[in-house]
Amino acid sequence: MMKRQPSLILICLVALSAIANAQVLKERAVTLMGSRFDITIVAIDGPTADKHIDSVIAEIARIENLISDWKAGTEVDQINKNAGIKPVKVSKEVFELVKRALHFSEITNGAFDISYAAMDRIWRFDGSMKSMPSKEDIKNSVAKVGYKNIELDSLTSTVFLKLRGMKIGFGATGKGYAADRGRALMESMGITAGIVNASGDLATWGKPPKSGAWKIGLTNPFDERSNVAVLALKREAVTTSGSYEKYVEFNGIRYAHIINPITGYPATGLISATVIGPSAEMANGLSTSIMVLGKEKGMLLMNQFPLYQCILVTDDGEVIKSDNFKGKLKKRLK
Repeated sequence: MMKRQPSLILICLVALSAIANAQVLKERAVTLMGSRFDITIVAIDGPTADKHIDSVIAEIARIENLISDWKAGTEVDQINKNAGIKPVKVSKEVFELVKRALHFSEITNGAFDISYAAMDRIWRFDGSMKSMPSKEDIKNSVAKVGYKNIELDSLTSTVFLKLRGMKIGFGATGKGYAADRGRALMESMGITAGIVNASGDLATWGKPPKSGAWKIGLTNPFDERSNVAVLALKREAVTTSGSYEKYVEFNGIRYAHIINPITGYPATGLISATVIGPSAEMANGLSTSIMVLGKEKGMLLMNQFPLYQCILVTDDGEVIKSDNFKGKLKKRLK
């Protein structure tokens, strides 16, 4: 259930912009959680903005040291090392993250599954694949995947993976959660505007200097020089899951790098799914799930979340939007 960095473009963002009331806008790019983060803060002066960017970085690093599945000693690493052996006591924060992920698994019937981390990497999207993996290899690749084998105990705050070799990972929601937390921290410290962009899992609040909203362009997956739409955001989040750079084709069928955790086969039918709403964590879970579910089932899922909007682009260029999306879109991109 891997997810590429979405193409979300911040329109007309400058690194430092002064206005009459002495506000400045500053942006810094850093590598955290194995991905690029772009942190933008509007503050009274440059040093204040830099100090608050440092605070966001520290918060994201703290989260990484809780939920990384590749760093030794994190709570998630301990859960994975004790799969099939014993339950692991975790912090309330990690317990609630796992609990929310399992809820997503239930409402999507497993199209979303944090135990995808145990999936064998038999699909390659670097141009080296010359033929389809065998049906047996595909079936075996997901043998250790299955959210129903994750056991939570709220009384002891423990997580137990029932099968040896099982693993969980927050590749589909962790960066969105970090973006949400960075925004919440800044709001609690009185910072009135900014963006935490976690490789495309983007949380905004307030507005930039000299503008009424943050302008975010959604890249056309068939032509990166143009946009599917330009969003005007205040306190919102937006994520895009897409397959237009990492895919393979066999017998005229396009197979995306986002893998269905139930079947082991790559998702087909959609080239991108963008979700807009209050939480980047939730939007990320929805966009990833929709890529696996496809347009019909994906739209049925979206109907359960009226605070969230979506824009889907199919492999053949059709553009589909949820009923509550009021912006202008082309009906077809190619």
